[in-house]
Amino acid sequence: MTSDSSAPSFSDVSITDVPSRQRFEARTPDGEVVGFAAYQRSGGLVTMTLTEVDAAHEGSGVGGKLARVALDQVRREGLAVDPQCPFIASWIERHEDYQDVLART
Repeated sequence: MTSDSSAPSFSDVSITDVPSRQRFEARTPDGEVVGFAAYQRSGGLVTMTLTEVDAAHEGSGVGGKLARVALDQVRREGLAVDPQCPFIASWIERHEDYQDVLART
């Protein structure tokens, strides 16, 4: 990923599920990938394994937008999430309205 001092705003970044790469990608309007949230699916469980955001976009809300979109999709599909990624785990902890998507052990 490249750094760009003219980083687009949070609202300009779109999030897309890319199943062939097993990740959600955050893209600028010109198509540049500026972050991703990787996952693995197994049956009804989605294990979130890693979230990365380009240094130029850290602190701009891209990671949170990745988390929200990914978890909303998990919820819509009636699946559960195992947040192995520390960022996703802490995001869920801070957003009580997403506790329902956690896999119960």
